[in-house]
Amino acid sequence: MSIIGWIILGLLAGAIAKFLLPGRDPGGFIGTTVIGIAGAFIGGWISARWLDHPISKDFYDGATWAAAIGGSLVLLIVYRLLFGHSRD
Repeated sequence: MSIIGWIILGLLAGAIAKFLLPGRDPGGFIGTTVIGIAGAFIGGWISARWLDHPISKDFYDGATWAAAIGGSLVLLIVYRLLFGHSRD
């Protein structure tokens, strides 16, 4: 998958994660993309490391999307635990 593919995957995974975990988060378009891309890497690492299911490099693979969205959710939860009260 190309860099453009990772950016599109990250954007969509970050948007889906923010939809599934609503609340006040900083970001916007760039923040959502960064959270999604980082979440995709985190989800892929967790999947390969502990679930013994390496992620394929195919854009349309369901496991790749599940790992990216799951990683984005983990990243959002950690962010809210660390910085959740600073935006009140």
